[in-house]
Amino acid sequence: MKATAAIIRNIGGPFLIEDVEVQSPVGAEVLVRIVGVGMCHTDLVARDGFPVPMPIVLGHEGSGVVEAIGPDVKGLAVGDHVVLSFDSCADCETCNEHLPAYCHNFLAYNFAGVRLADGSTSLSRGDEVIHGNFFGQSSFASFAIAHERNTVKVDKDLPLEILGPLGCGVQTGAGAAVLSLEIKSGQSLAIFGGGAVGLSALLGARAVGAGSVIVIEPNAERGKLALELGATHVINPKECDDVLAKVKELGGGAGVNHSLDTTGIPAVIAVAVETMLPHGTLGLIAVPPPEAMLPANMMSLLVRGSIIKYITEGDADPQVFVPQMLAWYREGKFPFDRLIKTFPFSSINEAAAASENGSAIKPVLLF
Repeated sequence: MKATAAIIRNIGGPFLIEDVEVQSPVGAEVLVRIVGVGMCHTDLVARDGFPVPMPIVLGHEGSGVVEAIGPDVKGLAVGDHVVLSFDSCADCETCNEHLPAYCHNFLAYNFAGVRLADGSTSLSRGDEVIHGNFFGQSSFASFAIAHERNTVKVDKDLPLEILGPLGCGVQTGAGAAVLSLEIKSGQSLAIFGGGAVGLSALLGARAVGAGSVIVIEPNAERGKLALELGATHVINPKECDDVLAKVKELGGGAGVNHSLDTTGIPAVIAVAVETMLPHGTLGLIAVPPPEAMLPANMMSLLVRGSIIKYITEGDADPQVFVPQMLAWYREGKFPFDRLIKTFPFSSINEAAAASENGSAIKPVLLF
């Protein structure tokens, strides 16, 4: 199959639009015609040096239509509409506990750039090997090879072209609030960072009836959107001398039940860790600087019985949580579409820049 793909050939280089060949699916693989794909921070991290083999096709928030299936596929058929998510082995201890985001081989399945079974790749350009299999999909291409286990069937009346981010960024934020923090109806939450993940956490918290939700975000436009999406309060740290005191004040005087950091900035985490009431949980999502240490006072954690948890993919099983988010969306409780700005696939570098400069919360590339 011929496909149009965005290839990264050098660390920090641009996405280059080139033609590639895509192999037919084998085993439990599926060939998906991509109609839309989100631009995620992890794509940019991989572009800029997170160790993946190059040349490579990135992209891991794809949505599209199944065009062909391998001989071992049982639950999908040609013509199905699908959302693609992260890959996992489906057979280790954590996968068997329905925690595929903590698959013992997560890095290999999602970043190796090849099929682990035989080291092959489904992509090529003439005699040149192009690495793929990024997050089990490499969906910055008009066709992608995924695996049945990371392919989620969705209803055909849904807006397929914008559903891809449900497989990673939106799932990560919403899952962090609902699954990782297990926020209960009426409980309060402080979210540090109002990007795609932070605002998705807000949507998840609102979908399950959370009480006060405070978003800390320096971008005024994102703060405004947070209020429109249901944030009780927004704090602009550029305009607030003491964010911790303000969070505690807005939380009723003593703090909030739970906090979530989506920035990965140690100075921000140092504030977030002090915002919680006794037995609260601080969820950490973003990738920190490699040398960063956790800025937390142990005595403060002791007297409050605080919990600090790093979160991958919102602790979600995509086969369960993607349908849950779509059910909320149908009920009008989860307007994730308001986070999305669309670009033609040919403008992928402009979409990447918009993601980095904050002019787009969640870019989605359309074919």
